[in-house]
Amino acid sequence: MDDFAILLKITIMNFRKKQTLTFIFLFFFSILFSQTTTSDSLRGEFTYLLQYRPNTLNRENVFKELFSLQISDKRAFFTSENKLKFDSIFAEQFNSKRNGFNIDMRGLPPSKFKFLIIQTNDNSQFYEAVGMTLLSYNNPVIRDWKLIDETKIINSINCKKAVVSYKGREWTAWYSTEIPFPYGPYKFSGLPGLIVKITDKTGDYDFELVKSVSSSKLKGKVVRINEARYHNAKLVTKEELMQATKNFRENAKYELERMGTVFSDDQNKQKTSEIEKKGYNPIELK
Repeated sequence: MDDFAILLKITIMNFRKKQTLTFIFLFFFSILFSQTTTSDSLRGEFTYLLQYRPNTLNRENVFKELFSLQISDKRAFFTSENKLKFDSIFAEQFNSKRNGFNIDMRGLPPSKFKFLIIQTNDNSQFYEAVGMTLLSYNNPVIRDWKLIDETKIINSINCKKAVVSYKGREWTAWYSTEIPFPYGPYKFSGLPGLIVKITDKTGDYDFELVKSVSSSKLKGKVVRINEARYHNAKLVTKEELMQATKNFRENAKYELERMGTVFSDDQNKQKTSEIEKKGYNPIELK
């Protein structure tokens, strides 16, 4: 369960006890789901497949998730496809049931990645909501790419090779100068062409371009990401964001327990949790 789902559950449970929270709930979510991007014209739209191993102690367990890279004139937006679907479906349900309070969470697609990354020529800005607070930190554009005199055709696209050491992993990227956008998946940008595929040395993380929308179909379209996902964010460090997330989840667990939610403490779940912590394999190792 991600932070948004936790917040929603606490809000609903509190609502059942305190009717006065109705206004707060409606106000917060009406703001969150009534805003859309209108100023960024869409110049490129690409879909990447991420295949990754979240735990080094269980290498057979490979997860997959699709991500969207939407490019405007001066910046690019990278986020989970499921997160986009979640926003769309939730907004539709919320707007159709304003006078009620029943939101069907069963139809909302899950995502393990609730962040949004906005890339520019200068930096990549990372956004993530922790409870009702939107936090953000930035990283400079990767400047130390090493261009390799090697070519390869990937999904019918002519690509060139580049390598870089980033956040504790060694990455190999294949980019195409035929697609003149200096962007790519996650925080990877700064190459003289769109990144078509990028893989870390261990093979634990692999992004590959699997779909693109032709430019003729983009005329008149804008970036389809809710402005509430990146406007008015509080600027913090990465460490502060991680600590805020940890604090929120600990406090949320306490609130849910206080309202009657029972969490299982059987030994099997404890052992699973210990294994997950020991083998935890994030995309950034430092």
